[in-house]
Amino acid sequence: MSFKSFEEIDAWKESRILVQELRKLCTSNSAKYDLGWKDQILRAGLSVMSNIAEGNDSYTNAEFAKFLSYAKRSAAEVRSQLYYGLDAQYFDIAAFTISYDRCIVIGNKLGSLMHYLHSHPSRSTHTKH
Repeated sequence: MSFKSFEEIDAWKESRILVQELRKLCTSNSAKYDLGWKDQILRAGLSVMSNIAEGNDSYTNAEFAKFLSYAKRSAAEVRSQLYYGLDAQYFDIAAFTISYDRCIVIGNKLGSLMHYLHSHPSRSTHTKH
């Protein structure tokens, strides 16, 4: 497993799409007035992207895995916030399912990468510049 930049990591690519989806969900008529919820869900989505990128620049695999665990937790937070938005009728079940499923994919990809990093603690899995 090797990548030169965070942009090559599949989970980061998926999280970028997730943030785009979340921005669209936050523009619905009723959601746009819930500033606290919008801020929370967007920050959680951005946290997924940011922690993957920040972790990729770590010096050890263990440190990288730690940042990936933060990203995975943020994906879980997005899922919880999606339930709030669904219950508040900010969007329909179809829109919910698209972003919810993407969070699951991201979490699984992060979990697999974390498992790999833990099983190869001294090997470099990415190239530093």
